[in-house]
Amino acid sequence: MTLMDINDLRGIHTLLVLAVFIGIVWWAYSAHRNKPNDEAAHLPFDDDDDEIDRRTLEKEQTEKKR
Repeated sequence: MTLMDINDLRGIHTLLVLAVFIGIVWWAYSAHRNKPNDEAAHLPFDDDDDEIDRRTLEKEQTEKKR
């Protein structure tokens, strides 16, 4: 009867981590994640123009007061 040594445990750990990694990649690129991924990808471009205009006006007003 042979016992498991540390190298067997390392191999099992490697396979477990690989399985978790493949599961995360599969989840991230699955079809039901397309809409949330597209929304997240466009966040930097979805500026609220009203907010930008308000900040610009506030900045101009504070500069005029000086």
